[in-house]
Amino acid sequence: MQYLKLTISPADRAIHPIDAFVADHDDVQREALMHVDARADGTTVLLYRLTGDEDAFGSALADRSTVRDHEVVDVSDGFHVFLQVGSSAMGELVEVAHDHALIIDTPLEFVEGGLSATLVGTHSNLREALSKMPDGIQFSVDNAGPYIPGGEDLLSPLTDRQLEVFQTAVDEGYYDVPRRATHKDIAATLDCAPSTVDEHLRKAESRVVSGLVQ
Repeated sequence: MQYLKLTISPADRAIHPIDAFVADHDDVQREALMHVDARADGTTVLLYRLTGDEDAFGSALADRSTVRDHEVVDVSDGFHVFLQVGSSAMGELVEVAHDHALIIDTPLEFVEGGLSATLVGTHSNLREALSKMPDGIQFSVDNAGPYIPGGEDLLSPLTDRQLEVFQTAVDEGYYDVPRRATHKDIAATLDCAPSTVDEHLRKAESRVVSGLVQ
């Protein structure tokens, strides 16, 4: 399995038109989208993590005719909102994922100007999905590679350069048994000194291992 990490805009077209209502509501701030899926009955279910005035937002949802069901749940540092939206309109990212047998990894993060989303699937399905992204959605590919559940959390403490060196070491077989690459080989690929590779790998390994044993 492979993954593609994308930054997508506009977010409301990517996941569901109801997101525009959530984003524009003055009493709440979107923190993350914990789950999104399209049901066989034509509805879409979403689970948001929000901060702000949960009572005011819950009342606003009760007045929305397109919201078939909802529930507001307290959590630390905010609250979760479950939505079942009766509209048959499905977000275009969700539709692309369904059409190409892809998983939308969660949570999805809201970033300036859009949404950070990770799609998981076979290499061929991901490549085909990118070619079928609707014209109305702008996107950029931020990262790609083999998918390891929870792996991004382990790698998130790494700097961009440490991640690049670490990923190159994995790709070239530095961690294979028997080892298929040396610091010199990795340095040649990255056009840097072997000592630089050694320094970045030691720091990357320390941070990844620390994350595994916490």
